[in-house]
Amino acid sequence: MKKVLIANRGEIAVRIIRACHEMGISTVAVYSEADAESLHVHLAKEAICIGEAPSAKSYLQIPRILSACEITGADGLHPGYGFLSENANFASICESCGVQFIGPSSKSIALLGDKAAAKSLAQSVKCPTIPGSNGIVEDVDFALKEASRLGFPVFIKAAAGGGGKGIRIANNEEDFVKKFVAARAEAESSFTSPDVYLEKMIQNPRHIEIQVLGDKYGQYIHLGERDCTIQRRRQKLIEEAPSPVLSPSLRKKMGVAAINIIKAAGYFSAGTVEFLLDDAGRFYFMEVNTRIQVEHTVSEELSGIDLVKEQIRIARGEKLSVKQKDVLLHGHVIECRINAENPANHFSPSPGKLSYYIPPGGPHVRIDSACYSGCVVPPYYDSMIAKLIVRGKDREDAIAILRRALKEFHIEGVHTTIAFHLFMTQNSEFLSGKYTLDFVDHLIQNGCTFLVDDK
Repeated sequence: MKKVLIANRGEIAVRIIRACHEMGISTVAVYSEADAESLHVHLAKEAICIGEAPSAKSYLQIPRILSACEITGADGLHPGYGFLSENANFASICESCGVQFIGPSSKSIALLGDKAAAKSLAQSVKCPTIPGSNGIVEDVDFALKEASRLGFPVFIKAAAGGGGKGIRIANNEEDFVKKFVAARAEAESSFTSPDVYLEKMIQNPRHIEIQVLGDKYGQYIHLGERDCTIQRRRQKLIEEAPSPVLSPSLRKKMGVAAINIIKAAGYFSAGTVEFLLDDAGRFYFMEVNTRIQVEHTVSEELSGIDLVKEQIRIARGEKLSVKQKDVLLHGHVIECRINAENPANHFSPSPGKLSYYIPPGGPHVRIDSACYSGCVVPPYYDSMIAKLIVRGKDREDAIAILRRALKEFHIEGVHTTIAFHLFMTQNSEFLSGKYTLDFVDHLIQNGCTFLVDDK
């Protein structure tokens, strides 16, 4: 693999380009008209415009992306996250065109991308799963009987969903029917499939995910967990490792369960197995993300293993560079997503030009970003400005470094989530580590504006 096209934008495109250049691999950036002055365009060796600003006319245009590969002679393609990264058809087309897809096989993506099929696979290797329907439910009357059997509240989930989309909560029989119809309609609109399934809603859970790596020779490792419980409407805001609530024995059990699932799927590349953890310490399989995650940086800082480079090595047929016994996890790592959103106004989007952008620095601080003073955060895509990642000797030390770094982070021109993250570093529940998945949503419902005195 001599030249890699990055079928993405923003900070993940910059991240992949840097890894490629360090490995001596040439790079090709693709970009929309809105991203003509983006950092990934400037950093890549070559760049090709593939369409108008909306992603449906650019970053989701498979023919244009593959044409860019042909024009530039790119023999590899990294999809990043989002967009086409978990599109089995896209991976299959790359395979048939002789372009090395830097990720799992199209077969594994299709299998694990079907949430009902993935759940059946987890059950086949005796991994605990959330009680739910036996596969897809199409008939509303049968679905209502299943929901009553499980007991309310229940989730109605899109089988092809992900990223917190395609989910409805039904609290009783009265609103189940309309939620069921709405969930199927959203699934059809967002994922081109109306298929949904039901799951019992686990009360007061935490969101724990395991980072895994597998090569084409059947070797697998995991890099411990990431705790992604701080979310708003199922969108992650803060990720950390190790989790404040996991014991060594539970961590080992979850790691083994994650590897058993991806092994059964014949999976290779980087992936993430996601679980819910209840207040009694029981974990349940949720899904597998068949791509690099936004929060992969947490595992990198904790383990010292470059996940993007491992992806590239695996794609070109190399064995994993480390074995499980060689994986050593040091300290405590926290990542904050700095988004162009206004926390004081229900996290409303705040696109626009950054009149200035001054990121923090100093020991144990990492910034992954594609932004700079004068750049524009467009309204068409994810609102992320930067990921702030810090590492300390323990959780208390990491939070102290995070607080210092957030106070050093200066952005003008748009609203950002910096104030929210500063609020969290001073919140007693966050500091205690004792919170659940609906923690931030409850704060919002109670009128919290996340304003702090950060002087």
